[in-house]
Amino acid sequence: MIPKHVYFIGAGGIGMANLVRYCLQTGSEVAGYDRTPSQLTDSLRQEGADIVFDDDPNLIPADFAGDPDTLVVYTPAVPDDNRILRYFRDKGNEPIKRAALLGRITRRSDAICVAGSHGKTTTSSMIANILRGTELGCNAFLGGILRNTGSNLVLDPGSRWSVIEADEYDRSFHHLSPYIAVVTSTDPDHLDIYGNEENYLESFAHFTELIRPGGTLIVHTGLKLHPRPGEDVRVMTYSGKAGCGDADWHAEDVRYGDGDVTFTLVGPGVRIENVSPGVPVEINIDNAVAAAAAAHLAGASDDDIRNGLSSFKGARRRFEIWRDGKDGSPVLIDDYAHSPNEVKASIESVRKLFPGREVTVVFQPHLYTRTRDFASQFAEALSGADRVIMPEIYPARELPIPGVDSNLILREVKSPSKTLCERKDLLDIIKNSNFEILMTLGAADLDRMLPEICHIIAEKKAEKENA
Repeated sequence: MIPKHVYFIGAGGIGMANLVRYCLQTGSEVAGYDRTPSQLTDSLRQEGADIVFDDDPNLIPADFAGDPDTLVVYTPAVPDDNRILRYFRDKGNEPIKRAALLGRITRRSDAICVAGSHGKTTTSSMIANILRGTELGCNAFLGGILRNTGSNLVLDPGSRWSVIEADEYDRSFHHLSPYIAVVTSTDPDHLDIYGNEENYLESFAHFTELIRPGGTLIVHTGLKLHPRPGEDVRVMTYSGKAGCGDADWHAEDVRYGDGDVTFTLVGPGVRIENVSPGVPVEINIDNAVAAAAAAHLAGASDDDIRNGLSSFKGARRRFEIWRDGKDGSPVLIDDYAHSPNEVKASIESVRKLFPGREVTVVFQPHLYTRTRDFASQFAEALSGADRVIMPEIYPARELPIPGVDSNLILREVKSPSKTLCERKDLLDIIKNSNFEILMTLGAADLDRMLPEICHIIAEKKAEKENA
């Protein structure tokens, strides 16, 4: 059971916010701290969470500070010298990581846990959207805002199923107890934690050992991963690539047209015609196949799967189309893509959806370590754009590393046009540029500028019409 008082340190993180909402909606009183206000913290406060933005222990509500049973949950991004974290530790409250709380929830339900260096937010969101539209229902803890619901939490107290985005950062997913586990990808990431690719892959291998007896592992074909599930765990493979008939679950007859993608979904004893992934980006064929496999194992019917996928509006910041260009103005797309393979896939998908149009990409690198470790790979991926605009690195939890800056990537980019800029100058650069398709990519906070960018596009359209 979740106790009466729960205090979240780092409450505004997307992965923490769903737990804040879960505790609120299941009857706990919730307070917390985050470094900066945001749209998400505003929403959480409106829903009943008492959130402050100064790590002053005097701001902890008296009921929480005085309760020895207050559950304190923190995100690994919070530094050890955070004063509120130290206060609770000194009082003996024994704070736990957010993943440990998710682990408690997975052990009380049949958990579908989706892991991967990329694809996990969209795949878990697709599974949630399928199951929430059925009698099965689900509780879902997502790493992005499901646009169908406007929340990163789906709550159904009567359902036996929980859908969990299994985060590999800081080995958080080792706290989970999956009944069905999905592994979408294992491209090296978070080498500041793991040190090298071998350790990263070992962490995923250990995750597969955590699947419950009688459960199932659904793993993408072609990964370097060597899974180690128990003998009584079934292993199934999947792929969204046409011609991958050797995968247990795969797509056939993939068709592009009129800004949409449709395919035939094939699995063991299953053939579902005219499936659309909702958001028509190529990588979502992969994600939809994985989601369909997991939902089918949970008991969803063919119609449930087809309807749940076709109605999927996407997760915010996952290939989110802000302006579709149908009014003659430029296309504007925002995508959380923050690994080289994600960036490459996002640009390639735009090329397929809007053939022949010039593509401008604004990419803000996320983390000094990720930039240092994958600069050449990022440059190769970004070279698929016609123009690249790159602000300074978004540091998040990290301190600067000498010699590591955005130009480490940009100088290797082979696009015809490339620009290094300060973030404060970005809107002026956009205002004074002509473009057909503008993409904002990365795990930084460029999305906060999107309303202003939309306004700039509308102004430019009006000026053109009045000229």
